[in-house]
Amino acid sequence: MPSTHDVVNQVPALVGHDVADDPALLDALRAQDASWAEPEVRELGRLAGGERAQEWGRLVNENPPTLRTHDRVGHRIDEVEFHPHWHDLMSVAVSHGLHAAPWRDDRPGAHVARSAKFYVWSQVEAGHTCPISMTYSAVPALRSNADLAAAFEPLLAATEYDYGLRAPSGKRGLIAGMSMTEKQGGSDVRANTTRAEPCSDGSYALTGHKWFTSAPMSDVFLTLAQAPGGLSCFLLPRVLPDGTRNRIHLQRLKDKLGNRSNASAEIEYDGAIGWLVGEQGRGVRTIIEMVNNTRLDCVTGSAAGMRYGTVRAAHHARHRTAFGAPLVRQPLMANVLADLAVEAEAATMVALRLAGAGERALAGDEQEAALRRLGLAVSKYWVCKRAPAHAAEALECLGGNGYVEESGMPRLFRESPLSSIWEGSGNVAALDTLRAMTREPGSVEAFFAEVDQAAGADARLDAAVADVRAELGDRDAAEFRARRVVERLALVLQGSLLVRHGDKAVADAFCASRLGGDWGVAFGTLPGTVDTATILSRTETDLQR
Repeated sequence: MPSTHDVVNQVPALVGHDVADDPALLDALRAQDASWAEPEVRELGRLAGGERAQEWGRLVNENPPTLRTHDRVGHRIDEVEFHPHWHDLMSVAVSHGLHAAPWRDDRPGAHVARSAKFYVWSQVEAGHTCPISMTYSAVPALRSNADLAAAFEPLLAATEYDYGLRAPSGKRGLIAGMSMTEKQGGSDVRANTTRAEPCSDGSYALTGHKWFTSAPMSDVFLTLAQAPGGLSCFLLPRVLPDGTRNRIHLQRLKDKLGNRSNASAEIEYDGAIGWLVGEQGRGVRTIIEMVNNTRLDCVTGSAAGMRYGTVRAAHHARHRTAFGAPLVRQPLMANVLADLAVEAEAATMVALRLAGAGERALAGDEQEAALRRLGLAVSKYWVCKRAPAHAAEALECLGGNGYVEESGMPRLFRESPLSSIWEGSGNVAALDTLRAMTREPGSVEAFFAEVDQAAGADARLDAAVADVRAELGDRDAAEFRARRVVERLALVLQGSLLVRHGDKAVADAFCASRLGGDWGVAFGTLPGTVDTATILSRTETDLQR
């Protein structure tokens, strides 16, 4: 009798490939003068594409962290237990310098290379990149206090992951977190009520509640509290220099939609000891550079999620047959996949361009600093806002298989809204764009100087740039129209980068649809003139060549 369980027309697992074999990523590395990093990025890409790393990502999400507030006899321990593979993921990220290592690396392009690695490795598992991102972002804020920077920066930048509850000075490497949000204020951090009272030794005792603290098992935290001189920034260690636990109590872990491998906690400061970073009353200004860098990682992580979804959707379509032919050869499916690829490449290109702007700003380039100021706010809004719709469409390409956890697509879908919320939701990012244009008009000049480098290369882009200039000239009801304006700014920035540095077929498809208006609402509505075959060839993995 014939078997009832012959398996045919199912898709092989996408394992054993190089995640960094990504034409848009490599184009962007070259455009940002960081092509020297390609071997390092590819080394990480091969790890990311391996079966072992992908299994780590699955297991840490299926076995989320557990809070242990007390030991068996009732002593507070305030510990979070993780699946062992969480530490494997963290070890790879730290050893490859995805955390604060670039701050101690004087090679030109070090920060761009770090963003490329972050993009590649986050496609394995996104949750653990949260503490990695915060560690990277803590350094520029910490430099507001030279003594604290001298003590902590070398350990934050060290390429050893040293997990455990010990005094920072006794560890081989540190992980940093941040704790700003309170239940009554949310994004309005100036509404914070946590108090910081000066102590005789120059430290401060903090008392209050924090509503969201991501990665509460980190070694040190940057936090905001009301000092006598106003809202200020402080550095708090989990373990004090004398080896005693700081009075930071974990109340509960949040039960989140996604990002489930990473712990996010409500915490209480009960006279917790911290040290002032920057000046009293200037806490927001001090910590804003940390926020800017984590916002860059929101953009980069969203771009990585788009690439992940696109590659898996295309892989499925190449191996799945329907109606007598592979799905990828069906014209409508090819349109959908090409549209997903165009969105992903545009996001990748802008993420690395902003990483390059940030690096040049560090070197003193005021024009690049101004571009980063506006470009980052614009891209944080748009790229992160596009991620959930992109993830949903990519999942749908797998049909019912995409709705099943084993495909990895539900995890991508659950993760996709996070970057649009973290470090300022859509409205916050849009209003921050308006604030930048009003308070720092040089950022607008730098933005248009950037997009004007593509002037004359594509008439659709030229027309869109002219339209958005006119839009900016209309100041009536600016806040009401903020999202509309920011979306258009984001699209012309992405279009200009693709025209200058991207693939011609991808740039043409982007300009025809996003800028030329020949586009519907859903993915898969590209015009018939688009070269989908060329675009889809850029989604092939090394397994399929």
